[in-house]
Amino acid sequence: MRRWFLIGLLVLCCSPGRGECAPPASQSEKIMKTDEEWRKQLTPEQFRILRQKGTERAFSGAYWNTKEKGIYRCTACGNELFGSDAKFDSGTGWPSFWKPVSPEKIQTHEDRSWFVTRTEVLCARCGGHQGHVFEDGPAPTGLRYCINSGALRFEKKEEQR
Repeated sequence: MRRWFLIGLLVLCCSPGRGECAPPASQSEKIMKTDEEWRKQLTPEQFRILRQKGTERAFSGAYWNTKEKGIYRCTACGNELFGSDAKFDSGTGWPSFWKPVSPEKIQTHEDRSWFVTRTEVLCARCGGHQGHVFEDGPAPTGLRYCINSGALRFEKKEEQR
């Protein structure tokens, strides 16, 4: 028999007598830190992008032209966000994807800054600003997740032998 315990924002599932106690596999543990804690962990540019909703200059980021196979993770918390299989060349100068690895990995919010309405993309685990999503992408979704390289960490996929 499993029992669920709510401890703050973390839900634990424990199986009595078996010594098992871990977060449910379907949930990601939320990460909450102060600005001071984030500043210690991130570079000034990463902090500006992820925590202050900044944007890097087009064609200046590390991953806008990356063609290698792998996974793109949130720089701040390591959450898997986008796969190279969904990356495409949008010509915009930012890494662009037509879908996240899973809808639960990201959150979106309306962004009315810069006198236009856009849809902001955030990491669902730490709330870090990733970029924006637009409805001018390729099939099958028609979406273009335009993401800052500074918000991502690329993990190259090891070749199968």
